Amino acid sequence: MPPIPPPLASGFTTTTTAPLYWCRYAPPAPRSRLVVLHGGPGAQHDYVLPQLLALAEDRECLFYDQRGGGRSKSDDRAPVTWRTQVQDLTAVLAELAPGPVSLVGYSWGALLAMLYALEAAAGRAGPVPARMVLLDPAPATRAFRDAFEGEFARRQASPAIAALRAELAASGLRERDPEAHKQRAFELSVAGYFADPARARDLTPFRVTGRVQQSIWESLGTYDVVTPLRDLRVPSLVVHGRQDPIPLASAEAVAEALGARTCWLDACGHVPYVEQPEATFAAVRAFLDDTESLAT
Repeated sequence: MPPIPPPLASGFTTTTTAPLYWCRYAPPAPRSRLVVLHGGPGAQHDYVLPQLLALAEDRECLFYDQRGGGRSKSDDRAPVTWRTQVQDLTAVLAELAPGPVSLVGYSWGALLAMLYALEAAAGRAGPVPARMVLLDPAPATRAFRDAFEGEFARRQASPAIAALRAELAASGLRERDPEAHKQRAFELSVAGYFADPARARDLTPFRVTGRVQQSIWESLGTYDVVTPLRDLRVPSLVVHGRQDPIPLASAEAVAEALGARTCWLDACGHVPYVEQPEATFAAVRAFLDDTESLAT
């Protein structure tokens, strides 16, 4: 993979209850502004790079590490909930991206975008986003999440991935090259997300803060965002890989509720920006171009 280039600007928020790391990428004359929400929860923005920097070729892109992960990790043991994340996003937008904003969310970040939009429409957050791009959104209901967990566990326990684990264990790579072993172990830990497990090598490695991930999912309880999304009026695009362990039916339900434009990708699992980047970015650019021109 090419290295991740340095951002044009970076820093830490001053208006959130804990400092959150942010960074900005942009071309010389950006057409508009995007706020990009990484997955997880409990991860960091780096792992959607460098691929999602394709969006910064013509638009300003603001990334930030959500509370509890990456450079926004702290020793504070207070539970982080979905409401905490919505409050943080509200503050980030007000401080760093005031005015009309487009949210681009990947996986958990897509679910966070939807939760934020619902809270904003109810007057409990900042302004309603001008538009949303939802890339392989996390399960939209608890039932879909249960289905995803079962499918991902099945894939990770498959004979093919089990054989690759055994091969790594017998290779002696841990002793010869600890860094290479660490990279290969990471690839195998996420292989089940991909239509072709070999493509895991193209994903930037990341860590998840387990307690943050657990507290956020627990805070959602038996959740269902599909039903309230039916009353939300935000132009949206839903992109989803047909081989994603998250059921396509979940993305279809989100798209139907929002009246969203859709892009269903063949030969693609949960990471469309790695597995099908050309089709993904073509769909995203077309959606942004169309909806931004209608807004002017």
